[in-house]
Amino acid sequence: MKKILIALASLLFINNGIACTTAIISGKYTNDGRSMMWKLRDSDYEKNKMMFFDDGKFDYIGLVNSKDINGEQIWGGANSENFAIMNSASFNVNINDTSSKKDLEGYFMKLALQKCATLQDFENLLDTLSKPMGLSAHFGVIDGIGGAAFYEVNNYSFTKFDANNSAQAPHGYIIRTNYSFTGKKDIGYGFIRYQTAQSLFYQADATNELNYKTIIQKFSRCFKHPILNKDFREEYKTVRDGEHFINSGDLITRNSSVSAILVHSAKANETKDLATIWTIVGYPNTCIALPLWVRGGKKLPKVLLANKLGNAPLNNMSLKLKEQCYPIKRSSGSKYLQISKLFNSDNTGIIQKIEPVENKIFKATEKKLKQWRKTSPKPKKIKEYYNELDSIIIETYSKKFEILSE
Repeated sequence: MKKILIALASLLFINNGIACTTAIISGKYTNDGRSMMWKLRDSDYEKNKMMFFDDGKFDYIGLVNSKDINGEQIWGGANSENFAIMNSASFNVNINDTSSKKDLEGYFMKLALQKCATLQDFENLLDTLSKPMGLSAHFGVIDGIGGAAFYEVNNYSFTKFDANNSAQAPHGYIIRTNYSFTGKKDIGYGFIRYQTAQSLFYQADATNELNYKTIIQKFSRCFKHPILNKDFREEYKTVRDGEHFINSGDLITRNSSVSAILVHSAKANETKDLATIWTIVGYPNTCIALPLWVRGGKKLPKVLLANKLGNAPLNNMSLKLKEQCYPIKRSSGSKYLQISKLFNSDNTGIIQKIEPVENKIFKATEKKLKQWRKTSPKPKKIKEYYNELDSIIIETYSKKFEILSE
C-alpha cells in the first residue's frame, strides 16, 4: 500500500511539474497572415533564461532552464530559417513500454533547431532517429513556408496533425495539453485546460481577435474555469484589494506555470530571421513579455540572460512578485492564489500595472517591425532596441514594485 501511495504521489508531482498548454495557428487563418506557435510552460523548475546559439547548421534562440549552463536542452525556440518548435508532455503514450530511454524532448528540440528549416526536415529527423526515441510528447512546429502542425510522438512513431488541413483543423488552429489523441483514451492530464483553451480560441477567432497580443495577455493570463463557469478576472477586478483567494489548480496559468513563449512567424517573402519570439521568461502573471529576433545575434536583452547569480534578472523579479500571489506555504497552499494581488477595483494589481507597459512595448515593436521588414536591419539596430527594453524593465519593476534587478 505504501508503494502505491508513493507512486501516486510521484504521478501527481509529474502532473504539476511538466504539464503545458500549447497551440499552433496557421497563417491562413490569422488576421495578418502569419503563423503562430504558443506554449504556456509548466515545470518543476521555475528559473528560466533565454540563450542564443550558433552551434548548428542554423543559428537559433531558445528558452532554457537557468541551471542548464550550456543550453543542452531547449523548451521552445526559433531559428534563422523561421523554423520554430515547442512541446507539451503526453502521459497516455508509451504506457506499456519498458524502455529506459525517455525524457529526451529538450535535447531533441535543440537538435531540431540546429538542423531543420521546414516541416519536411522535421519529419525526416523523426524518421531517422534511432528507436526507441525516448520521446512522449506533442511537438508544435511552424516553418518559413507556411507550415504549421502538431506531431504526436511516442517511442516508435509519430502522427501529424496539420493546421492547414481543414478536415483536421477547421478553424486553422490545433491545441494540445497533456494527452495524445492517438494515445490511450481517458488517460493523461489537462482535460479542463484543453476545454478552456478551446473556448478561448473559438471566441477569439469568431471576433477576429486571434493575434499575438490576445494570446499573450488573455490566454497566458487566463482566469476562466469552464467547469465552474467562472471568469475570476472579471469577478475580482470589481472587488477591493484584500485577502481574496481562489484555487488555481485547473487554470491555464497556475503555481507551476514558469514561462511562456509565442513565435510570430515572418511571411514567406520576408527576411526569415525576423520571426518574432515573444518570451515571458518568468511566471506569466508577474512577468512582462519581450520580443527577440535571431537576426539580432548573440547580444540578447540583459534581463533575459543569466546574470552572476545564474538566472535571468526578469525571472528573478517576476518570482519575487509571485511570492506575493501565493503566500500560503504549508500543506496545499501552493494551489491557492491571492487573486487580489493581480487585479482589484483599486487598480493596484500586478497585472493591472504590467499590461499597460506591455502594450507600449507591443506598439513600439510593431513600429520597428514595419520598417525592419522593408529594410532587413543590421544586428546593431536590434541591439539598440534591446537596450531600450532593458531600461523599460528595470524602471518598471523598480518604480512600480520597488524590486531591484540583481
